[in-house]
Formats: sequence, C-alpha cells, structure tokens
Amino acid sequence: MKSTQVPKASNFLSYRKYILERRKNYVTYTQQANALQTILENKALNTYFQPILDVQEGKTFGFEALNRPALQASFETTDAFYEFIGESNNVFAFECLCRNLSLQRFHERAPQHFKQQQPVLFLNIHPHVLLDVNYHSGETRQLLKQYGLSPEQVVFELTERSAVTDFQEFSRVLHHYRQQGYRIAIDDVGSGYNSLKTLIYLKPEFIKIDRSLIQYIDQQKPQQHLLKILLNYAKQVDTKVIAEGIERMEELHYLQTVGVHYAQGYAIGKPAEQLDKVHV
Repeated sequence: MKSTQVPKASNFLSYRKYILERRKNYVTYTQQANALQTILENKALNTYFQPILDVQEGKTFGFEALNRPALQASFETTDAFYEFIGESNNVFAFECLCRNLSLQRFHERAPQHFKQQQPVLFLNIHPHVLLDVNYHSGETRQLLKQYGLSPEQVVFELTERSAVTDFQEFSRVLHHYRQQGYRIAIDDVGSGYNSLKTLIYLKPEFIKIDRSLIQYIDQQKPQQHLLKILLNYAKQVDTKVIAEGIERMEELHYLQTVGVHYAQGYAIGKPAEQLDKVHV
C-alpha cells in the first residue's frame, strides 16, 4: 500500500512559501496603512464634481462630489484604495475628511451666479458613519452655515448598502437628518436584491438607477420594462429617479421620453474640478 505522506522537502517548501506570502502581505498592508495615514494628515485628496442633469428641464440640477487620492504606488486602483479603507478603522475619519473637502471646494469653485441658484450637492457616505453619534453632532450644519449652504442643498448618497442591517434603527437616524432638511439617495438600484430591500425600507428621496440597466436601454426591451416599473414605484412613493452611467445621447433621449427625472454620465458631463453648468 502506497504511503500518502508528503515528503518533508515538499512540506518545507510549502511552509517557506506560506511565510514569504505572509511577509509580503504584511509589507503591502504596512505600506498601504502608511499611505492612508499620510493622505489623512495632509488632506491629500482631489475633489471632482460630476453634473446631474434635470432631464425634463434640460439644465443642471446638482453635482455629485467625488474624492480621489493622488496616484499612489501603494494602491493599484482607486477601487483598491476604497476597499482598503472599508476594511480599516479609518472609515469615520476618512468620510469626515471627504465631507469637509467636498463642502469647502463646492463653495470655493462654484461661480457666484451659480450659487444663487442653490444647486444640490450629493455626498457619498457609508451608512455606518451616519449611525455614529459623532457625525450627527451638528458639525455638518456648522460647515454648511460657514459656506453659505443649506441642508436642503445636501443629499446623502448611501454607499455600501449591504452594511445596513438594522433597518429600523437606520430609519430612525435618517428621520433625524430629514428633520433638519437633508435628503437621502440610494445608489445602484436594480443591481441586486439588497438595493431593492433598502429602497423599500428607507424610502429615499432619490433612487439612482444602476448603469447596468441604463446602457443601451434605448435598444433593450427588458431593461425598458424594468425601468418603467421603477418609475411607477417612484411616482407612487413620491421619489425622484436618477439614471446613472449615461454614455450615449440615444440613452438620454429615451430616458427623457419615459419621464426619468434626472440623469448623470459621461455623455452629460465628466467629473471635473471646476463646476460648470450643463445644458443639453
């Protein structure tokens, strides 16, 4: 009967490979942690604003603020950077930095005549941060006052919907913000079960339709049927629909004919550091 025992040399090589891999992972983690700490300390983020178009009126409704780190050797992509933050204990500090920079730069870069129209600013935010008592201590309201903005101009766009587990508690927290004038948006609606569940329980003022449903929608009947269902739901619960990921004017023209309220995508305007009005 043959022995199934692995030769000792093989065991040694496997263990050595395991040790080297762990060492590599540790070095990578340390480099990424140091890079993140440097970004936090130096506020080393670039802020871009992507326009959101009022489809029916043909004018700018607002902007989504997007914060991106400068090119970092420690992170291959921006997604890798955000994944690292989500797994670290710096989520709250990073989200506060993004909020502060977004509001400050929104104020600094908006032309004076544009400020008078009170454009809406969408701030991406992790649900856990909204639940933190330190976040809803009134600091955001103080920043808005400092920059001449009102809570009615701010929409909290929820990211990481899977992080919402206690819908009853989260609804209570959202009620606290809504009483002050803030509004809520859920992104990527239609991309999966959980986004629909979040939509039903949290009753956002805006639902952002996932780009996978929008691409070539002018040619795709199944996507058209689903969009019409979501539009009908939005009408019944008095919420507004924002279509994301529009890269073709044919998509925009179709969305206009079916009554979509707002739209966002490269065909309308790419993220840019300066705020410019968009007319289509």
